[in-house]
Amino acid sequence: MDLKTAREKLRGSIAPIITPFDENGEFDQSTFESLINWHIESGSHAISVTGTTGEPSSLTIEEREKVMETAIKAAKGQVPVVPGTGSTNHKETLHLTRLAQEMGADAALVIVPYYNKPSQHALYKHFKTVADSVDIPIIVYNIPGRTAVNMDVKTLARLNEDCPNIIGVKESNKDFEHVNRVLLNCGKDFLLYSGIELLCYPMLAIGGAGSISATANIVPDKVAELHNAWFEGDVKRAQDLHYELMPLNDVLFKDTNPAPLKAALGMMGKITPKLRLPMDLPTEELQSEIRSVLSNYVDLSVKQ
Repeated sequence: MDLKTAREKLRGSIAPIITPFDENGEFDQSTFESLINWHIESGSHAISVTGTTGEPSSLTIEEREKVMETAIKAAKGQVPVVPGTGSTNHKETLHLTRLAQEMGADAALVIVPYYNKPSQHALYKHFKTVADSVDIPIIVYNIPGRTAVNMDVKTLARLNEDCPNIIGVKESNKDFEHVNRVLLNCGKDFLLYSGIELLCYPMLAIGGAGSISATANIVPDKVAELHNAWFEGDVKRAQDLHYELMPLNDVLFKDTNPAPLKAALGMMGKITPKLRLPMDLPTEELQSEIRSVLSNYVDLSVKQ
């Protein structure tokens, strides 16, 4: 996908799909393919895999490659596919991003490296090297709650100026002043995506391109509809959906993502609710609360 097309098509609900495991904790490819088909049928505008919701740190490099390949093949070009290719290791990030391009990914989502806490100068060098190594669009993934480092707006603006294929950022950042300044400094054609569920609607109001929201795993149709309503000028409908989804958003983040998501998808009959240690399913008490809230959105008596 060329940069002009990417700027036009990579808008709306980019669903960050979970990585399903079977009872033995192995990648469940057939279930994964079914999830992708469900998202396409439900109206998700694009899909992303091996981002935070896809548990990349619980996968081997070979498994990440398999998940990316499966997603691209299963989507069959019906919607754009944006795999997460970043890691705490620079060479791994280069390898996965180049491989995503070879596989036919439409863009790559590259996270700010976690754990090693690079400086802003080092972040610039890391992302510029990655962007220069490929031709596909790059979306920076800024999630300071997971990485312990916040990419400064000035660093992002510098990358936007120096790297034509860095076309946007997923901001999982609760600092709404920060995200406003992203568009002020990078330009209003820079693609800003919300990674914070309660900011998906507000970010659209300031000129955001869409969201990469974990909640889309549960109600992909509703999350897509919120964006469709906004883009069609039905502000009231978008606002109503924002508040309608709020209780679900809240309960899905009472434990670390994607544990509540996998519990909920298990209740819906979509997956075997399995995570790999050190992650695990929520407590029975929280699962009960999730079921109670989920029942307001999904008929749990019918296998989805």
